[in-house]
Amino acid sequence: SSNQRDLSFYHTHTGENLAITYHDGHSFIKPALEEIDHFFSDFRTGDVYPMDPRLLDMLFLLQHKAKSKKKFEIISAYRSPKTNNQLRSKSNGVAKRSLHMQGKALDIRLRGFGTKNLQHLAKSLKTGGVGYYKRSDFIHVDTGRVRYW
Repeated sequence: SSNQRDLSFYHTHTGENLAITYHDGHSFIKPALEEIDHFFSDFRTGDVYPMDPRLLDMLFLLQHKAKSKKKFEIISAYRSPKTNNQLRSKSNGVAKRSLHMQGKALDIRLRGFGTKNLQHLAKSLKTGGVGYYKRSDFIHVDTGRVRYW
């Protein structure tokens, strides 16, 4: 259908690319979601976890608002508790109960689109949390409650 939803990704840690139709206009496509879960797995441990499909819709909306068809760069998606603890020991910017561990958060960039502008668009959606990391040049989006940092 003309309402199908597509996204394309580049994973900054694995170098993998994925272009996929995840929604057919009526419902989410289960095999596509499973493929995305694998793509978004914890690259440090190999653990796969079901990602919240609302994250995909958030990205789809962001791309639409940005009037872009470019790839999303994925910096961090699912994180196992083990990985999250390792990252916490190195950085104070990692939450103990990170939504990354629940498959409800992504750290992203949109190619060819300013990260600060992407943050503004993400906040305008009011669909969850949005964090801006200027030094590392990415934004965090999640499907938790609406809050900004």
